[in-house]
Amino acid sequence: MYADLPEPGGHPLDNGIMGLLAAYRDGLAPVAVVDEVLARIEACDDPAIWIDVETRSVLRAAAEALGPVPMEGRPLWGVPFALKDNIDAAGRVTTAGLPAAARVAALSATVVERLIAAGGLYVGKTNLDQLATGLVGTRSPYGTPLNPIDPLLIPGGSSSGSAVAVALGHVPFALGTDTAGSGRVPAAMCGIVGLKAAPGSRPVDGIVPASPTLDCVSTFARSVADGLVVESVLGGPWPVATGPFAVAIAPGCDATEQELRAAGHCVVTVDLEPFSEAGDLLYDGPWLADRTASLAGLLGAMPDDVLDVVRTVVAGGEQYLGTEVFAAMRRLREIQAELADWWVNVDALILPTVPWLPTLDEVAADPIAVNARLGRNTTFANLLGLAAIAVPASSGAGGVTVLGPPGHMGAVAALAGTLHGEALVAGAEAALDHVHLAVVGAHLSGQPLNQQLLDQGAELVARTVTAPSYRLYRLNGGSILRPGLEKVAVGGHSIEVEVWSISAEGLGRVLAAVAPPLGIGSVELAGGRWVKGFICETRGLGDAVDITAHGGWRSYLSSLAG
Repeated sequence: MYADLPEPGGHPLDNGIMGLLAAYRDGLAPVAVVDEVLARIEACDDPAIWIDVETRSVLRAAAEALGPVPMEGRPLWGVPFALKDNIDAAGRVTTAGLPAAARVAALSATVVERLIAAGGLYVGKTNLDQLATGLVGTRSPYGTPLNPIDPLLIPGGSSSGSAVAVALGHVPFALGTDTAGSGRVPAAMCGIVGLKAAPGSRPVDGIVPASPTLDCVSTFARSVADGLVVESVLGGPWPVATGPFAVAIAPGCDATEQELRAAGHCVVTVDLEPFSEAGDLLYDGPWLADRTASLAGLLGAMPDDVLDVVRTVVAGGEQYLGTEVFAAMRRLREIQAELADWWVNVDALILPTVPWLPTLDEVAADPIAVNARLGRNTTFANLLGLAAIAVPASSGAGGVTVLGPPGHMGAVAALAGTLHGEALVAGAEAALDHVHLAVVGAHLSGQPLNQQLLDQGAELVARTVTAPSYRLYRLNGGSILRPGLEKVAVGGHSIEVEVWSISAEGLGRVLAAVAPPLGIGSVELAGGRWVKGFICETRGLGDAVDITAHGGWRSYLSSLAG
């Protein structure tokens, strides 16, 4: 798991996933937890949170079917969860906040099947901004869920009901979706944690599309550790890296900057202009046509059932020409390329999740403008392929979001945990059929072969050095300049390496592409830990150049450039 057990307090339902599992191991029955969940929902005086709740008999039967004790390999055994009502659950109605389009799902979304296979107990569907169009949480025919911190504030959207249900303790976690920030803004407004992996890393079948090129499933939880457990079920392990990290912090995060500097992290400056330009393509640019194309059929079939503000937003994509869409696609690729070098030297970006805390009255007075301003720090994330974890401020609502591209998710998790006051366990994903791989040369971040790791879903978990018993050589031959690492009995030094988390299957694919004399063996890190790593056959070092004195491949390359 990702953290030690929490201190017990209140009902086991309030102690997070690991606390609940501990209570189950001590004899608590899942049926009793189901009864408590339903009691909390029934006692709540806010009818706008839930759209549909499973019957008591069905829920109790599902709980009883789990068996008497938690099962190994089922990390969500007996853990109740909710779904945003644009995610299909077999046999239940999906409305997407548009009752006229309601339908009974024949199959569950893949992410739901994975949660249930992991032992999760499906409780019901939660409210949302209609057709997942909005960041405010006020655009639903089912009403506006009350903000659990301040009823004068909006709950945030579009995943409003999921965030509120978790914040009130109805369920330990809930799924939402995130296209422009819907998995982060409600978390910030409701004082909980919101996580979303990079687009394309979690299945989105069985989810009513909003903007299909960008849609992500998201997780709401009370802690980063709980969210990581759920995310590991949805799409594979979300690693936790070890610092210190190089962190780019945006204006408005003074307290966060001080905290990270005190913890030994390196804080660097950031120019948000390329991020903002990318974000502008979504709702103030041609990417809006993606949403229009996705939802035009529904709007045309039932124009009188769609809320005016939703119809206005979706129709906005009709103004863009095909040439403008393709120009935007090209510009986005240019921005991504510009940022690629920047990310080599930065582990994570941190910025305020929301620019301010909007009130219900502010949204009512200017619903479109307030919504657009609210997403200023969130809309770029999916366009740029970033993972993100939003953590609340110490006072409750607000807080910051930690973001990074694939390969940086370990740093994102570690920093989010630090800012939320959690002692996450680095390397927790290793128990989930993942291997830690030390790389020393062309597979390093930003180097020519790093894409081989990223293509296999590998994540950077540490930058460190080997034990002082290695020598490094520049190999001759081959189309790509590569080093070779040799373990020696005497005359060795510590060599800089990166440690990546990769699935066993992915490691096999990477190994198949490795050219002799390199291969995969075992590498000893500083402190005595052994991991898999790139090593070199002795026969390949005959005409190699000893570059050990540089201490690492990057330093050697810098000497060539100088």
